[in-house]
Amino acid sequence: MRAARRRALPAAALALALAAATGCDDGGTTDATPGPTAAPSAPPASAARLCAEPAAGPAKAPAGAVTVDPAVPGDLAAKSESSPPHTTFWLRPGRHTLPSNRYDQVIPKEGDVYLGAPGAVLDGRRSNHYAFGGSAPGVAIRYLTVRGFVAPRDEGVVNHDSADGWVVEHSTIRDNSGAGLMAGSRQRVRANCLRDNGQYGMNAYKEGGVRGLVVEGNEITGNNKDDWERQRPDCGCSGGVKFWAVDGADVRGNWVHGNRGTGLWADTNNNDFLIEGNLIEDNDGAALIYEISYNAVIRKNTIRRNNWVEGRAYAASGDTFPFATVYLSESGGEPRVRARTDRIDVSGNVLENNWSGITLWENADRFCNSPANTSSGDCTLLVKDIRRCAQPAIAGPPLYSDCRWKTQRVDVHGNRFVLDGSVPACAGRCARMGVLSNYGTYPDWSPYQGERVARAITQDQHNSWHDNVYVGPWTFVVHDASRAVGFEQWREAPYRQDAGSTLRAKDGG
Repeated sequence: MRAARRRALPAAALALALAAATGCDDGGTTDATPGPTAAPSAPPASAARLCAEPAAGPAKAPAGAVTVDPAVPGDLAAKSESSPPHTTFWLRPGRHTLPSNRYDQVIPKEGDVYLGAPGAVLDGRRSNHYAFGGSAPGVAIRYLTVRGFVAPRDEGVVNHDSADGWVVEHSTIRDNSGAGLMAGSRQRVRANCLRDNGQYGMNAYKEGGVRGLVVEGNEITGNNKDDWERQRPDCGCSGGVKFWAVDGADVRGNWVHGNRGTGLWADTNNNDFLIEGNLIEDNDGAALIYEISYNAVIRKNTIRRNNWVEGRAYAASGDTFPFATVYLSESGGEPRVRARTDRIDVSGNVLENNWSGITLWENADRFCNSPANTSSGDCTLLVKDIRRCAQPAIAGPPLYSDCRWKTQRVDVHGNRFVLDGSVPACAGRCARMGVLSNYGTYPDWSPYQGERVARAITQDQHNSWHDNVYVGPWTFVVHDASRAVGFEQWREAPYRQDAGSTLRAKDGG
């Protein structure tokens, strides 16, 4: 769910603010750019322009493969049902369809492999909900286009039931409702085009959690086409990819661009992420949100021109919150949760011409068992029974600490933050870093009322910026949203941040 900062902007007000930010209304055309207008960037070497130039599958059926004929309606589902496990299916060129019932889908068996010939398309005809489902592990889908399915909100088209061990490679999953792809444990998602899906390119969610996920070398673009944040304001249910309760994920070398909303969003008890070498650009919202989660390495990413649409919309509404391009919300390092690191390490990244920089946020009213917790059924990974987080026990150790998702042990170093003269004026509203909380007020039995959490996140929870380079008019929001300071004050007591860092007005090369 969207990290609860404050009261959500009403839907009508947000719609008007978005129209002002983008220069259009629902029936108009864009007449003003929402942010910097640099030429489109080349994708990283590991993530080519997969949507424009998809890889071609085998032109002939591999030895022993079952051939699927697009001229026979339902041939793919029927042959999947009648064949034994570990069968390879080769889909001939053409438009393949399923039977007409909305719940008709392909149900693979363990170890089945589906290969698309050049031009092979599985088309849901805006009728079928799901393309591939069932619980069989170890299924592989390669070189296939999947389009036109209408999965409901929060559900997905490929691997609908989040079976384990699937491999999805060199495929195009586009123009579907819901999520193009769901994820199970030990899933490998490589070199795909996940494009123009109604809600997410991929929704990594499974009851009980997902373990050991690899998302590598994909192009993820144009997702949340159905604009779910406008349909359900502050639902936190949109973006390029959403991760829920994933333990161990490598997210490498992807090109994440042009999504409506957030690019990559890890939400609720994720742990042990490596987010490395991605190009994340031109998304309407944040490039990356890591929310009520633990232990991550975020390094060597190039992050450009994100969050201009959402940042401007909220600024136009009068919201003073430092809306970030990398947003760490109630997330931090926790040595008691096993991972490859015991902190959140943000290093070696280049952030160019985004609305803002990095914000570390912790909502004083959001904790396990609080009515203000938007992930209301969940507790921290340190407390198994949500009912323990109540008075009087929550007021003392260990629950006073363990009932909170804490933004702690975050190390921001060796990064480059640039806002240059090519961007439109946004004086005092953009180009901000933040480490802050709100004044705790709710519920009336909360032991975190007042400035306790604001002091902790700012001074006591081992959050550190150092050895960074800043270019542009950067300011720093500390303690709470009303307190902005300059670079020198940011470096002095009581904050003592950014030792070894430099700030200059313009880039000297």
